[in-house]
Amino acid sequence: MSDATNFDEMRFPDGRVREAYEAFERWFSAESAGDLRAKAREAEAVFRLTGITFNVYGDAEAGERLIPFDIVPRIIAAREWKRLSKGIEQRVRALNAFLHDIHHRQEIIRAGRLPYEMLARNDAYLPQMIGVEPPGGVYTHIVGIDLVRTGPDQFYVLEDNARTPSGVSYMLENRETMLNMFPELFQQNRVQRVSQYPQRLHSSLAACAPPACSGEPTVAVLTPGIHNSAYYEHSFLADEMGVELVEGHDLRVVDGRVAMRTTRGYQPIDVLYRRVDDDFLDPLNFNPDSMLGVPGIFDVYRAGGITIANAPGTGVADDKAIYSYMPEIVEFYTGEKPMLENVPTWRCSDPDSLGHVLDNLEELVVKEVHGSGGYGMLIGPTASKKDIREFRKKLEARPGNYIAQPTLALSTVPIFVKNGLAPRHVDLRPFVLVSPDGVEITPGGLTRVALKKGSLVVNSSQGGGTKDTWVLEDE
Repeated sequence: MSDATNFDEMRFPDGRVREAYEAFERWFSAESAGDLRAKAREAEAVFRLTGITFNVYGDAEAGERLIPFDIVPRIIAAREWKRLSKGIEQRVRALNAFLHDIHHRQEIIRAGRLPYEMLARNDAYLPQMIGVEPPGGVYTHIVGIDLVRTGPDQFYVLEDNARTPSGVSYMLENRETMLNMFPELFQQNRVQRVSQYPQRLHSSLAACAPPACSGEPTVAVLTPGIHNSAYYEHSFLADEMGVELVEGHDLRVVDGRVAMRTTRGYQPIDVLYRRVDDDFLDPLNFNPDSMLGVPGIFDVYRAGGITIANAPGTGVADDKAIYSYMPEIVEFYTGEKPMLENVPTWRCSDPDSLGHVLDNLEELVVKEVHGSGGYGMLIGPTASKKDIREFRKKLEARPGNYIAQPTLALSTVPIFVKNGLAPRHVDLRPFVLVSPDGVEITPGGLTRVALKKGSLVVNSSQGGGTKDTWVLEDE
């Protein structure tokens, strides 16, 4: 796909620079290429020294990898962000209302707007959550909404991340690195801050304390351990919030509360920000073989003795088949048309849709309904004939396991290359905090960039990188 057909976020088609990038362009033109190359190497050294790495699942040989960082910021105008924020808030409110409804009265199913099979056959749906009222009525305490842009005012939601969205540590470290290396750029551009995210995360979690909490809520972060691909982020956030990072073996149920081991004995926890999947959370209630969770934690949760963030069962909202119903979900719970569009989606469980997808595999993107991280997908336009043949067999064997979408002409932003700036495709994951006090969206989020020319795959596990995302202040 030629970059000429894509919306360029920095330049108009005639080459003029868009207003948001004007100050950056003036600065960049005055810098020497040698100095910028040195800065790029310096950024890499900082990331290596800080330990900003990730593990690749299923690749024991790879060990920890450094996420490539591009020194050119992605810049979003204040008015664009204002409009985008409204759409993000609308969607997150609808997701939370949807999760409450499907675990209580299931009005959306009674109204015929969502087929019951979407829940009945969904591995992420937890019947154990039926009738459970999470503290503060919040299911999705932390949400990441993946967005792509195709035009000046055209943003599409690519997927919703309501289970355990990751990447916020990269957003924060990217900003810190840019502030240290290019302070003059921040003097020339009024950029909205993101550094207060950890404090706001702590406040938001504390505001969701359970009924059993008395006094100042105790918050902790539950990690599966050092071998998890996002362990760096777990320890980073615990450290930044000033709370304990715990593993399952550090916790036990004591007198109807979940307590953590400390030098003063076991101390109760009020809010647990868990980065462990539902299945491994409680071996008594879910997977009996789990060594990562806490036996009996779900019973304490149901009794109002602890807040688990995000709530068990939120993963059903990440499901890509559910995603295809999001326009109806948003309208059903908000009474408004969605401000952010879905990417048109074919559910392969439907025989007519499956026929269309099989006939057009070379042009479509096909994804597993529970897939993430760019795994288990086919990008038709860049796939080999052999890949398409093999994927066709998978689709025919388990059609209900897949959805398909058209290949979008993703917007491009510049990255720094040997001979200056070059356009590359990007997506954006804004991070949203939800509490009884309201919805808070951090300005910007994590921009992931496909570093290879023409590539549409932005995932770090598949060769993508990240860059700092600037939302400018109102003039």
